[in-house]
Amino acid sequence: MAATRLWHRTGRLLEIASAFGPWPGVYSTSPAFAEVLRMPQKQLRKVVYPLRELEQHLVTDSRPGLIEQRLFDPSLEDIGRAESVFAATVRNRIEYLSSAVRLDHAPSLRQPEGHTKKMNFFKVGKHFTLVDMPGYGYRAPEDFVDMVETYLKERNNLKRTFLLVDSVVGITKLDNIAIEMCEEFALPYVMILTKIDKSSKGYLLKQVLQIQEFVNTQTQGCFPQLFPISAVTYSGVHLLKCFIADITGSLK
Repeated sequence: MAATRLWHRTGRLLEIASAFGPWPGVYSTSPAFAEVLRMPQKQLRKVVYPLRELEQHLVTDSRPGLIEQRLFDPSLEDIGRAESVFAATVRNRIEYLSSAVRLDHAPSLRQPEGHTKKMNFFKVGKHFTLVDMPGYGYRAPEDFVDMVETYLKERNNLKRTFLLVDSVVGITKLDNIAIEMCEEFALPYVMILTKIDKSSKGYLLKQVLQIQEFVNTQTQGCFPQLFPISAVTYSGVHLLKCFIADITGSLK
């Protein structure tokens, strides 16, 4: 199974214990998520369920149905199980399968956004393969159309396409190119809102509401639920990993 991320312009085109019930401890999980489970309830909710944290700041007269929907609302147990899917072990190897051309000609996650020039394949055990793809913009490779669009149209086992949208900037003209491509190809896709640590809660909530309304009214193939994340605080990342594990059938 394959899941893709599209990287856009110069960037990228890819309850808490008492309230949610006790952590059963049946499934092993990553050390990082084990640390999350020991956080105070408010901090745990912010890291694991960022949309729920934003809901606390909605005014009473906000239009209903914008971010209140929780179509994907896994338990902490499910998220813990998903963590084991992504854990690199002897039996669950994480393999880099293809060549990449970045600034130093190596697949380094520390490289600035927009420098992916080839498709990078990361095989997650026997579960699925994540494909890191270059995107539109002035830094896009010359063979973008032949490479990316052909892959998206012809890959029969593609499970989901992930569009990374800068939550500070919002949906741009170049993002719309990616959205129109997914709609034209009838690809099921998801919007991931990045850099949520860069804005105040008020500004982030405004951006989320605007993007959610766009998804609700202007798209057909986009999953209705947004996935806000931060690579700095790791907020929302555990939930996203669980979503990927779920749509690829890796939690069965």
